[in-house]
Amino acid sequence: MNWVTQYKQKLTTPEEAVSHVKSEDKIFISGNAATPFILIEPLAARKDELNHVEVNHVLLIGDDPLSKPGMEEHFRHNSLFVGPADRKAINEGRSDYVPIFLFEIPSLFTQKLIPLDVAIIQVSPPDEHGFMSYGVECLATKAAAESAKLVIAQVNERMPRTLGDSFIHVSRVHRLVEYSNELPELSKDPPSEIEYRIGQYIAELVEDNSTLQLGIGGIPDAVLQSLTNKRDLGIHTEMVSDGIVKLIDSGIITNAKKTLHPGKIIATFIFGSRQLYSYVDNNPYFEIHPADYTNDPFIVSRNEKMVAINSAIEIDITGQVCSDSIGSKIYSGFGGQLDFIRGAARSKGGKPIIALPSTTKNNTISRIVPMLKSGAGVVTTRADVHYIVTEYGIAYLHGKNLGQRVKALINISHPEFREQLEQYAFEQNYLSPSFYMNTGKAIR
Repeated sequence: MNWVTQYKQKLTTPEEAVSHVKSEDKIFISGNAATPFILIEPLAARKDELNHVEVNHVLLIGDDPLSKPGMEEHFRHNSLFVGPADRKAINEGRSDYVPIFLFEIPSLFTQKLIPLDVAIIQVSPPDEHGFMSYGVECLATKAAAESAKLVIAQVNERMPRTLGDSFIHVSRVHRLVEYSNELPELSKDPPSEIEYRIGQYIAELVEDNSTLQLGIGGIPDAVLQSLTNKRDLGIHTEMVSDGIVKLIDSGIITNAKKTLHPGKIIATFIFGSRQLYSYVDNNPYFEIHPADYTNDPFIVSRNEKMVAINSAIEIDITGQVCSDSIGSKIYSGFGGQLDFIRGAARSKGGKPIIALPSTTKNNTISRIVPMLKSGAGVVTTRADVHYIVTEYGIAYLHGKNLGQRVKALINISHPEFREQLEQYAFEQNYLSPSFYMNTGKAIR
């Protein structure tokens, strides 16, 4: 049977497609800008027919009807990266969170640590050979689709056809639902003055011919805006957003000097504007791969001069980095932070960077703290930390003793909090009396 005939036979409605989900099933739903809303809604409508369905996913975008109060006996999230859609449910005990490195998520499905019954995904229309692209999100979707007993796919004409290790054949899908809708777009404000200052400090660390990993937010955008005097930069990252397009078009990002995949941008998902989705469509300059490739620290380290730029919620004065929780309240997840921090650390000439504003809440709360909040989780250990950057400068911690670390971090903290941090460091014998009340300059 040719693929066109198979495709036509597998076409169905959203309601019929999700009718195959049963009580006690473990399901996977693709996330980020590939979240298949058209299939989630009729699944939620079946709540009275279903009990204890485990919903596995990474970051879900938009409103999630499966995690609303009263749904927990029918659907329980097993979140591999927490976002606004399921954060409240997790912190209220109605859903679960799995702390895990992003590069290890696909193996949960392929090794049957989470045996999947159903994968619910979103794909592009098939090409002339019957292959559909995972489009803007390959992260764990490929592994889930190849491991699940049943695969249900929304076929969206507006899903870009991305290249790389990012395809599934019509023959591997059991139910197909044709429905075209615009993909979610990433709304963002321009970088603040503080974020721009941080971006300029980071740009000082970026050499010509470096390969970059950047995430979401004002600081990554500020970094990209500060790289206009650099040459032959490359990209090997978890996420691609709009900021890199301008640098490609201006000839700053060329990927020509990359030691791994020269001439290619490597990523595992894309999240940005419609213009970005159009830009990556069928564009051989971009390759999308599963996270067990893009985020594997040993793969990352094969890029010489690898610069990994990640953020944090708070950092204690010895260098422990909390990125996934506010105290004991889960906020996000491990994501790819440590994947790239360790990969960059092993890279020849690599630079692992954690960047954050020195304060929050209008300068009333320091983000460099004596101790992490009670219950806070350490995502990046103090042994993994190399560079910490705030709007007050750069602290280099790798190979430094506790006293040296404390000095460097106090010197890039907000001036309003330095005396308090020094007092604590003195009481804990991190600093000698001769240093007490002497801020000095940041150790670079």
